[in-house]
Amino acid sequence: MIGIGFSGPKVSLEKLPGWEPESWGWHGDDGNTFCCQMTGKRYGPTFTTNDVVGCGINFITGSAFFTKNGVHQGNAFRDLKDKTVYPSVGMKRPHAQLTVNFGQSPFIFDIDSMIKREREAISEAVISTDISSLHSHVDENAFLKELVAQYFAHDGFVETAKAFADEIMAESRALEHDTDVSHSNDRIEEDLDATNRQQIRAAIMDGDIDKAIKRTHAYYPQVLQDQSHVYFRLRCQKFVEMIRQTAELLEMPPAKPTKSLNDHSLMPMDLEQTEMEVDDPKPEAEDWDKMDMEVADISVKYHELLEETIQYGQELKQEFQNDASTEAAFKEIFSLFMYVDPRKSPQAHLLDRASRVPVAEELNSAILGKSSSAAIELLYQQTEVLVDLLAEEGGAGALIN
Repeated sequence: MIGIGFSGPKVSLEKLPGWEPESWGWHGDDGNTFCCQMTGKRYGPTFTTNDVVGCGINFITGSAFFTKNGVHQGNAFRDLKDKTVYPSVGMKRPHAQLTVNFGQSPFIFDIDSMIKREREAISEAVISTDISSLHSHVDENAFLKELVAQYFAHDGFVETAKAFADEIMAESRALEHDTDVSHSNDRIEEDLDATNRQQIRAAIMDGDIDKAIKRTHAYYPQVLQDQSHVYFRLRCQKFVEMIRQTAELLEMPPAKPTKSLNDHSLMPMDLEQTEMEVDDPKPEAEDWDKMDMEVADISVKYHELLEETIQYGQELKQEFQNDASTEAAFKEIFSLFMYVDPRKSPQAHLLDRASRVPVAEELNSAILGKSSSAAIELLYQQTEVLVDLLAEEGGAGALIN
C-alpha cells in the first residue's frame, strides 16, 4: 500500500498522506483521494509496482492534481492556494523501494505543455480585459513617444532628442496625424538647459571633475551650494580620478635589457647581437640614455602626481572634517592608498569608469530638482516590482514574463 501527496510542516510522518489535518493524498490500493481525514473520495485508478505516479499543484488556482504513467488524472483538491506544503510519500510495506524525481530528470508527464496552456490562457485574459476606465483618453502611441522624448531630455541626450523629434515630426506629417507630440518636440529642440547638462555630464564621464564643477557653478550657481552632499561626491570622485591616473602610470611597457646585459653573463644566443652593438657603440649609448630619460620622466611624473593626490586628499578631509556623514566615504576612497596597485584592491570598483555614471546622474538630478530617474525608468522599475510581488503571491502574475 502506497500513497503520495502533500503535507504541512507539522504533520506526523507515521501515517499515509491525507489521513491527518493539513495532509492531502492519493492512495494506490483503492484510487481514492484523502483530504485531511481517514474518509476517502473516489478519484482515479489504482496504481502499484512499476507504475509512475506524479503529483503537482497549480499555484494560480490552488488546485492539486495527480498523474499516472504520464496521464493527467484531473484536479483532486482545490484548497491549497495559501498553504505551505511539502511533497510526501507514505508506504505501509516494510523494505519497499521507490525512486523519486524532483526534476533532476525529465518528467513522463508533459508539464511544459501544461504551463504553456496556462500562459496562453492568462495572456488571453489580460488582452481581453477592458482598461478604458483606468486612464484618460490619451493616444497610446503619443504617450509612449512622450516617455521616450522625456527620457532623452532628462538625461541630456540633446542630439538624440532632436533626431528623435525630427523623426516623429516627419512621421506625423506623412500620416497626417499631427498630435500633441509636436508640442513636446518644440520644447526639446531649443532646450539650452539640456545642452548645458549634457556638457556637465560629458565632463564627468571623461573624468574631468574640475570642468564639471566649473560648468555647474557657471550655469547653476546655487545647486552645489544647496546640495552639499552632491558637491562632496564630486570632490571624492576627483580624488578617485587622481588615484586612477597614478595607477595608470604603473602600466609601463616591458623593460628593455638593462646595461648589465652587456657584461659576460650573456648567453651564446645573444653574442651575435652583442657584437653588432659593439660595432656601433654610439647608437647604443644614445638608446640607453633615451630609455633612462623615459623611465626617469615616468618616475618623476608618478611621484609628482602621487604627492598632488595626497595633498588633495588632506585638503578634502580638512574641508569636511566637521561632517560626520562623510566618514564612510573617506574610509572607502582613502583605502586605495593601502595597495601598491589599487586596481587590484577590494575597492577596485571605484576606479571603474562605470562608477562615473551614478555621480553624473546624481548631479543631473540635483540640477533638475527631480528624481534621478526618467519617467520611463520609474515606470519600468515599478512594473518590475509589481510583477515580482504577483509572482510571490503565486497567482496569475507568477506566469507573467
